[in-house]
Amino acid sequence: MRIGKNKEKLKHLKFFRQNMSSLLKFSLFFLFLIFNISNSFSAEKQEKLLKQSWSFDGFFGKFDRASLQRGYQVYTEVCASCHSMKLLSYRNLSEVGGPSFSEEEVKAIASKIEVSDGPNDSGEMFKRAGKPSDKFASPFPNEKAARAANGGAYPPDMSVLVKARAGGPDYIYSILMGYDDKPPKSVKLEDGVYYNKYMAGNKIKMAQPLNKDSVNYSDGTVATQEQLAKDVVTFLTWASEPHLEARKRIGFKTVVYLLILTVLVYLVKKKIWLRVEPKV
Repeated sequence: MRIGKNKEKLKHLKFFRQNMSSLLKFSLFFLFLIFNISNSFSAEKQEKLLKQSWSFDGFFGKFDRASLQRGYQVYTEVCASCHSMKLLSYRNLSEVGGPSFSEEEVKAIASKIEVSDGPNDSGEMFKRAGKPSDKFASPFPNEKAARAANGGAYPPDMSVLVKARAGGPDYIYSILMGYDDKPPKSVKLEDGVYYNKYMAGNKIKMAQPLNKDSVNYSDGTVATQEQLAKDVVTFLTWASEPHLEARKRIGFKTVVYLLILTVLVYLVKKKIWLRVEPKV
């Protein structure tokens, strides 16, 4: 009986081994097919993103300080009327690796807002001028107010918007540059909806926010639509990764340290094994 059972097990095992290769090939082919179909479907529905050469790209990439300051100006004059940045404080604007505003400039920027604070000694809330430690002012008191002011759409917080979207800065830049007043005939737009070839479904409730000379740059830079988009995306990328430059510096030092350590370990290993005589 036991011999018969063992033979049967061996028979099943042999069958499994013989068909394992075919099963594996079929699985890989099936996954490959699904991947290609999904890619072709997405390619039909959405345009390729506008790839840009960003100063902060690459192992040694750094933020362009002037672009960061211009991007902050675009955010405050255009984006801040609808979008919040709840995770940023005004003092972050003077930190190393950021827009590099001076402490006096940050104090002046923060003092322009009015903040609800308290309670005071009488137990009442009061209004005061903003301080560098305050968070960026939100345009709406709550989500319902934001939706009511934007036709039911809820403008996303921009604190980590770049990291939260696939494609990162290229995606945000493409959205800002992807508006078209003449959509394809196959696309039907409802009232208050705009055509954008880089948006999922090609429809967006936000009107074109950037137009030529919609911002008068304080440093005299010509405010083309492309320049406005590039500057604000640079600022939003910094907001999402304020320690990007420090992280890259640490990464570079770590790589150099590991390379030196590897060479030293190799030399020590060779020296130690020189003393060992090979057996004949």
